[in-house]
Amino acid sequence: MDYYDQVNEAAAAVRARVREVPRIAVVLGSGLGEFANALGEAVSIPYAQILHWPASRVIGHEGRLVIGTVRGRGIAALSGRCHVYEGHDLRTVTFATRVLGALGVRTLILTNAAGGVNTGFSRGALMVIDDHLNLMGGNPLVGPNDDRFGPRFPDMTEVYSSRLRGIADRAAREVGLTLPHGVYVALLGPSYETPAEIRYLRTIGADAVGMSTVPEAIVARHMGMDVLGLSCITNMAAGVLPQPLDHAEVMETARRVRVQFIALLEGIIGQL
Repeated sequence: MDYYDQVNEAAAAVRARVREVPRIAVVLGSGLGEFANALGEAVSIPYAQILHWPASRVIGHEGRLVIGTVRGRGIAALSGRCHVYEGHDLRTVTFATRVLGALGVRTLILTNAAGGVNTGFSRGALMVIDDHLNLMGGNPLVGPNDDRFGPRFPDMTEVYSSRLRGIADRAAREVGLTLPHGVYVALLGPSYETPAEIRYLRTIGADAVGMSTVPEAIVARHMGMDVLGLSCITNMAAGVLPQPLDHAEVMETARRVRVQFIALLEGIIGQL
């Protein structure tokens, strides 16, 4: 069975479990999975029960697809994702995004926990991604192109929809949030960056750094989906503060901002 058939077989397995497939999906980053519990009329499907769907074994990534409603709108929420640093290749990492596209999702909201490169940020800030830098060392579109997914050379002039970014700004104002914008840079991981690397990333225009999101955004655009990216600045990057980094800090900060994060997502979805 080729990759295209695996994607469609997984999509069929999801369709068989729900009455209606939503047109909006949210991928929840490290520690941000609480949003999935806020969905009404929810159907929860563990990734292990979906054919060919890769599992994530990273703390803070629960590993289930939840389909329900928010403010009367159907939503598919991915509570957890897999990463290249776990040993997966980029086609595997973006398999879930392919399945969402095959299901008919047209709007994809990608969220992540990120390190703050911009020294004007603080822990707990939520950032709208205006653009990205792909420094992961690979691209999920490398290899033979399947025209059933999308074109050989997809345009990346506007990976993150200006319309959706405007909606995020309006939703933030309604809930009293300050929502900065910035450039997200994706690195391979799993080690955190060195202070010298962070200085370099700041020099080339990065505001936040992480280990996900960019492959999914590229594949989503390849399939014609509109993309919104949101970063939760869970820690300041190496060298910004005189302290070491650890994943526990990431999880603690994500828990601390979960109420604001959920309010923002609900506000965005309510305006779509």
